[in-house]
Amino acid sequence: MEHATFLRPEARPPSSRGIAASLPPDLLEQVRGRVRLLALFLLAAFAFDPVLFFSTWGLATLFHKPLEREFFANLPFQWVNLSAVTASAALWWAASKHRVSASRLHTIGLAYEIVICFVIAMISFWQQYLHSGVLPNLTWVPAVVILFPLIMPGPPRQMLAAAVAAGTMAPLALLVLDVFDKVSGAADAYAPAIVGSAFAVGFAFLGARVVYGLGRQVAVAQEMGSYRLEEKLGHGGMGEVWRARHRMLARPAAIKLIRPALTAGARPEAVEDMKRRFEREAQVTARLRSPHTVNLFDFGITDDGAFYYVMELLDGLDADTLVKRFGPLPAERVVHVLRQVCHSLSEADSCGLIHRDIKPANIFLCSYGEDHDFVKVLDFGLVKAFKESNHEAVTELTGENAIQGTPAFIAPEQALGKTDLDGRVDVYATGCVAYWLLTGQTVFSADTPMGLLVQHVNAPAAPPSTRTEMPIPAALDRLVLECLSKDPNQRPQSAKELARRLEHVDGVGEWTEDQARAWWAKHVP
Repeated sequence: MEHATFLRPEARPPSSRGIAASLPPDLLEQVRGRVRLLALFLLAAFAFDPVLFFSTWGLATLFHKPLEREFFANLPFQWVNLSAVTASAALWWAASKHRVSASRLHTIGLAYEIVICFVIAMISFWQQYLHSGVLPNLTWVPAVVILFPLIMPGPPRQMLAAAVAAGTMAPLALLVLDVFDKVSGAADAYAPAIVGSAFAVGFAFLGARVVYGLGRQVAVAQEMGSYRLEEKLGHGGMGEVWRARHRMLARPAAIKLIRPALTAGARPEAVEDMKRRFEREAQVTARLRSPHTVNLFDFGITDDGAFYYVMELLDGLDADTLVKRFGPLPAERVVHVLRQVCHSLSEADSCGLIHRDIKPANIFLCSYGEDHDFVKVLDFGLVKAFKESNHEAVTELTGENAIQGTPAFIAPEQALGKTDLDGRVDVYATGCVAYWLLTGQTVFSADTPMGLLVQHVNAPAAPPSTRTEMPIPAALDRLVLECLSKDPNQRPQSAKELARRLEHVDGVGEWTEDQARAWWAKHVP
C-alpha cells in the first residue's frame, strides 16, 4: 500500500499558513512583484534628498566653497531619509527572495508601512516648521495608509490593525517632535493629523475588504473538488496542467483540465468531442496499473463546466527536454529507459489499448522515491481500444478521417489514416524515441508536417549509428531499425517482445542505480 501522510481536516500544509492559505499563488506572486516595485520606487524617492545633499556638501568641500548655515540645518532630515532608504532596501530584498514566504513578506510589508508612515510624518512636520514656523494640516501619511491594502491584500482585520498603527504615526511623530522641542504644537495642532488618519483608516479597511474578497473569489474559482490550483505548469491542445494541493493530504498533485474558456468559439460538436476524449483519457489511465504509467487520483467536473483529472506530480524532466539540454544518452541508459516504456505499453496492449502518441515529451524521467531515471508514460489522450466489441469504445473520438499523433513520431499506417491499428504503431513510435535518445535527432526532418508523414511512409531510415558520434552497439542499431520497419510484420510484434529483446541486446552494459543517482546529483540536484 502506498504511503500517504494525512493532516487533520482543519490543518493547513506548512507552506499554506496565513495569507498564503487565503489567496491563490498567482495573485500572491503578483503581490510580490508589486511590493518589490513599490519598495524600489520609495527607495529612489527617499534617496534623492540625501544623494543631492551629500553630493553638494562633498563638492563644496572639494572646491573649498563655504555653505550657508541653513544648509546644515537639513542634515538631521537626511539621516531620517537614509533610515527610510534602508527599510525600503530591506523590503525590496525580501520581496526578491522566493525563499521568503508570502506570509512573512506580508508581515514585513506591514511593518514597513508603519515605519514609512512615521518617517514621512517626521519629515513633513519638522521640515515645514523649521522653514516656515507653521505645522502642515496634512501629510502623505493618509495616502500611504489607503494605498497599502491595495498593493498588499490581506485579511481585513489584519489590514485594519496595520492601518490603525500606521495612522497613529502622524500624531505620534508630532508628539515626539514636540517633546524634543523641535516644533511647538498646541493641542489643536493634533486634530488635523488624527482626523486625516482616521478617515484614511476607514478607507483602507473598505479597500482591504474589497480586494481581499476578490482574491478569495479567485481562490475558490481555482479549486477543483478537494484540490486547489497553485501554479500553471503548461498547456496544450487538450487543456492546461497545474500544480495543485489537496486540502487534507500533504502530497501535492498535478491537475489537467479543460476550462470552458478554452473551448469558447468552437463548434458544439467539437467541444463535445474534446470532452469525450478527455473523459476517456481519464477512464483509460485509471484502468492501468503499471508503475511506469502516470497514476490517476481523481476525475470530475466543476460547477462552471471545467473538466479535470488529478494525477501524481512528478519530479524530473521529459525525454525531449533531457536530450535538448544534455545531449544524446549512452546506449545502456537508452535501453534502461525503453524497457520501462515498454512495461507501460505492454500493460496497455494487454488491455486492448494503444497509446498512439508515444514521443519524447510524453516520456518522463524522474526521481521517484529512492529510484532515479524512473520512467512514467504520460498523456493517454489519443488512446484507442482495438479489441473491445462495444462500438462506442472503438469509435474514433477525434473526427472522421483525421490523422492523430505527432508527425515526427508516427507509424506509416497511422500516417496513412488506417483504422485497423494495433500495438505495433506504438512499437514504431518507441523506435523513433530510441532514435532521438541515441542521436539527439528525429528519424526524419522536413519543413512541413506533411513532409514528415510522407517520409515515414516511403523513406528508409538511416541507422542511428550513422547520425551520432556516440558509440551504439550493432545489435541495438539493428533493433531500432526493425522497430522502424514500414511493414508492421517486420517489427517486434508487441511492446512485451520489444522489452524482452532489449533485455538481451548484445554489447549493451547495465545502467545501474548508482550511475543514475550520480547523474541526477550532478545535473538535476
